Amino acid sequence: MTYEFEGKTEKEAIEMAAVELGLEQDQFDVEILEAKKNTLFKKGFVKIRVHTDEFEENLSSEHSRVKPKQNKMITNPIAQNEFEQKIVNFVKEVITKMGYEAKVDVLFREERKLGLKLNSSSSSILIGRKGKNLDALQLLTNVYAGSLGHEEVRIILDTENYRLRREESLVRLAYTTADKVRTKKTSILLDPMNPFERRLIHTTLNDISDIETKSEGEGLYKQVRVIYKGFF
Repeated sequence: MTYEFEGKTEKEAIEMAAVELGLEQDQFDVEILEAKKNTLFKKGFVKIRVHTDEFEENLSSEHSRVKPKQNKMITNPIAQNEFEQKIVNFVKEVITKMGYEAKVDVLFREERKLGLKLNSSSSSILIGRKGKNLDALQLLTNVYAGSLGHEEVRIILDTENYRLRREESLVRLAYTTADKVRTKKTSILLDPMNPFERRLIHTTLNDISDIETKSEGEGLYKQVRVIYKGFF
């Protein structure tokens, strides 16, 4: 299910969502739809969308009926139970049917999360343009996890440390774009991104007083518009 909440700040909106839904804050994912700063004549606000039980490309569902070890990053790369082994085998099989090969290891285990590392000579293809192939493979894996009765476990796939590199790249993009819109006193619409990537742009620029951000479009991959506050 998805719900929308508004607050004066992101923190307030998230706290409101937790109270209204009766959930802990780590039991749902948050997508920032719009963020506006205080002005002399208008109070600022943050509008969020909360995802409680549906997986969106990487990124929305959490919790497991058979829980992994809780809150600890571990180094044992071997599947430790039947569920993990089925997930590893599924990822290998899909990649094989794509015409490639990969060694799949457990990257980390956390409460409600299982990370897998793909070691392949075809990593660039598995990642795809802006990570879309990796996101698609991750989504399929989460759907499969759900079919096994573990729909609330979030499976995260990575290869060549792409997730961290992408995050760093998006932070740089956010600051560079903010500088451009401030210089030109305009707005810039970024390329479509998944919910996690959009939230990263929003939160990176949230504390910059003369910059606003909002999501535009429909579907999973929406665009973030970065706006100079004096533009409108």
